[in-house]
Amino acid sequence: MFELPEVINLARQMNDTLVGKTIRVGHLGNSPHKFVWYNRTPVEFEQLTAGKIIGEARVQGRWLSIPLQPGYVLLFGECGGRILYHPAGSTLPAKYHLHLAFEDGSFLTAFTQMWGAMELYEAGHEQDRPYVKDMRPTPVDAAFTFEYFSALIDTLIEGEKRSVKGLLTQEQLIPGLGNASAQDIMFRAGLHPKHPIADLGKAQRRKLYNAILKTVRAITAKGGRYDEYDLFNQPGKYVRLMDSEAVDKPCPECGTRIQKMQYLGGACYFCPSCQV
Repeated sequence: MFELPEVINLARQMNDTLVGKTIRVGHLGNSPHKFVWYNRTPVEFEQLTAGKIIGEARVQGRWLSIPLQPGYVLLFGECGGRILYHPAGSTLPAKYHLHLAFEDGSFLTAFTQMWGAMELYEAGHEQDRPYVKDMRPTPVDAAFTFEYFSALIDTLIEGEKRSVKGLLTQEQLIPGLGNASAQDIMFRAGLHPKHPIADLGKAQRRKLYNAILKTVRAITAKGGRYDEYDLFNQPGKYVRLMDSEAVDKPCPECGTRIQKMQYLGGACYFCPSCQV
């Protein structure tokens, strides 16, 4: 599933490649999928997208908004799959969940194997969409300072008990992060996934904050993770430190064998010596 770094790179590539293109026709999927969320019928989507011009894409956490000018915004969110640009003369994939054909013969397709929103809003109303509305600052926003991060933890510990993994992956408390990037963040911070956030001292909070920024920047700089694909169907070059490939191998810091456990709805990979 796309996380913040992949969405950032998709937006950059779209802004270099798609801006100014005119849509000849737009289609919703030809492959039914109960976990792809649309807010338009196929007829409405075709009517509303015809003749629209692509504007500059904007990133909000794991959500990508693309202006279709005048008057509309195409919103991709929480997607797992591929959003691809196809030059003129390319063959349309056999299955897709969204298709925009441009007047110059090129086209865009989106396909998900998991779930995701592919919705068309009147401009401005996309901000009212649940998960987008009132979104907290993301790790690439100027507002995501250490002071903000520490205050967020202070607020959370007044409620239910939360772990470090819960902070990083649940309820989009830190928008844009997911289970995959969280593994490397926790490793860099030296924190066990189950470590209670209520027990984090200032130095640990600072180390966790720095690990979030470093990991997001590193993944972004490499064009995304190696098992996610960009607009041109190329895999990212970021190889995770902690994933299924690391299990039973020596920790890169201390040599202890990496372990795996299931926790909070997903797998965790960690060093039992370095992460406490």
